[in-house]
Amino acid sequence: MENGGEAAAAKWRFGAANPALHAASSQSLRSIVTRLYDTLDHTDPRPVAPLGHGDPSAFACFRAAPAAVDALAAAALSGKHNSYARAAGVEEARSAVAAHLSRELPYEITAGDVVMTAGCNHAIEVMMAVLAAPGANVLLPRPGYPMYESRAALCGLEFRHFDLLPDKSWEVDLDGVEALADDNTVAMVIVNPNNPCGCVYSYDHLAKIAETARKLGILVISDEVYDHCAFGSKPFVPMGVFGGTAPVVTMGGISKRWMVPGWRLGWIAATDPNGILRDKKIIESVIGYRAISVDPVTFVQGALPEIIANTDKAFFENAMDVMREAAEICYQKIKDIECITCPHKPEGSMFVMVKLDLSCLDGIHNDVDFCTKLAREESVVICPGSGLGMKNWLRITFAVDPPLLKDGLERVKSFCKRHGKTKEVN
Repeated sequence: MENGGEAAAAKWRFGAANPALHAASSQSLRSIVTRLYDTLDHTDPRPVAPLGHGDPSAFACFRAAPAAVDALAAAALSGKHNSYARAAGVEEARSAVAAHLSRELPYEITAGDVVMTAGCNHAIEVMMAVLAAPGANVLLPRPGYPMYESRAALCGLEFRHFDLLPDKSWEVDLDGVEALADDNTVAMVIVNPNNPCGCVYSYDHLAKIAETARKLGILVISDEVYDHCAFGSKPFVPMGVFGGTAPVVTMGGISKRWMVPGWRLGWIAATDPNGILRDKKIIESVIGYRAISVDPVTFVQGALPEIIANTDKAFFENAMDVMREAAEICYQKIKDIECITCPHKPEGSMFVMVKLDLSCLDGIHNDVDFCTKLAREESVVICPGSGLGMKNWLRITFAVDPPLLKDGLERVKSFCKRHGKTKEVN
């Protein structure tokens, strides 16, 4: 007890907050959604409608492909993948990714162009750190995935926002990109298919993005973790198709297309036939950063060649059929909710951005207030748009079992009616 008293009275020097870490973590989507879950009324007998985050794996209709599960189990049981991997990743996994991406490119990439990561979030961390030279800045989309801002802020990389245009199918405001860029701009980020907007960029629009990047002398970071998650009129086109116009870093992973976000496996690939990224030592820097950061699990890497080779085409088709149905349900249900407007029908990813009209509501102050009260009163979790750079908008996830999605959106409708302003009668 005596020693304990002395310890309690000592002047300990640790415990000061890191302001950058606090700011970054408090604005992460995970933190925002967690705070909403904390407001739920646990006496409500209804199931929670989780329309706030993109993890479809909890639902049987989006279960992982049996071939992927079998490949993972075989890799773990083989005993061949219990050792550390090299910083760039398991060679067979890198080769499999290179072959997988090359099928849709007008040139071939090799294992030397690929670095494995612990999911696409890790790829974001790596790229923001690699680009964080003194004075550099990177251009990020608004609305966008806030992990980019968080990771850039933590490593001292300035970021600037260009707009995605809701009245033009959420295309990039390329004039805005040019206006933002200066001599210290090193890269721009696109997400295609898009989280949070649900759009899919056309071949022509991607070509214009590449031309803009070439004109500015910057690289394009193309976040394609939702690659081929397209169910509208536009097919998915990889940005790497235009790697000959401007250098492209493609980031992807198995979490969304294979419905296994918890397996945490992604990649960074130089889709750059002119070798500019290698000449500028970008890939060398990526591998250097990977050497001092977390490693993706070796047996998941070991399973990757079989996962890619053996997953039946029907698995992807069935998943997109369910996603298409869910997107249609979401779009049609939103039409019946007076205070919410959807500017563009979702045609890709797992999300849609909708506009909240506060003038129709009584006692709702902003999008965060809306989502907080909705969670507490209706057990429906929706992500407020302010966490994505769009105040008084909402991001709705429709990668949910269709009956629960319908029920959840009916609850949103009931909530809006209950909080709607009383219309004056003449």
